[in-house]
Amino acid sequence: MTVCIRPGTWRRTAAVAALALAAAGCGIRGTSVPVDAGGAPSRVSCKAPPAEPGPGASATVQVSVYLVCGSALAQVERMVSLPKGTTAAEVRLLSARTLLAELQKQPLPGEVRAGFSTVLPRELRVDGPRSGDPEEALRLSVQPDDLPSFALAQLVCTYGASSALGRTHAALLGGPGAGAPHRYDCSADVLTNPDIAQRTGWGDPLSEQS
Repeated sequence: MTVCIRPGTWRRTAAVAALALAAAGCGIRGTSVPVDAGGAPSRVSCKAPPAEPGPGASATVQVSVYLVCGSALAQVERMVSLPKGTTAAEVRLLSARTLLAELQKQPLPGEVRAGFSTVLPRELRVDGPRSGDPEEALRLSVQPDDLPSFALAQLVCTYGASSALGRTHAALLGGPGAGAPHRYDCSADVLTNPDIAQRTGWGDPLSEQS
């Protein structure tokens, strides 16, 4: 049977046939239904917004906390009210508890938009040193090595950056048991890949330090 094509329509017919052949050659089944491929992948900036005082805050100080962004940790500035203590030991403990509470909070809206999150367990608690511990040691309610690697790294680097805790770029942490506290350094490797740091035996016993 002869098919007649009116002049002016052969170009459109040929174009449709060419598209159909190209789709078949690529193994793609033709369809008349529009396909929604979704939006383009979003990227987070990991750029911390400026620190802002909390609602109703009076006397506040700026502190650094470390949050998770992507597969690494990044520093974020927060404005907090540090409680007053009567002794150096009280100041240290109250500061450690304030910083832990900051890490356990849901990140601020601007931090969330920049890609930040936190993984510190809400039930984690911190106490001061027990008899026989160095005065800068802190005792957690669980063994430090039992925490998720990112949570431990967040805590160590936040404590290590605190002027109230000596700004040592490390933390002496122990658990609820009788074991001695270990030193955990906030190194560049810890910041960029906390998982590797923990798998390679992160945390030096105090007895091995010089």
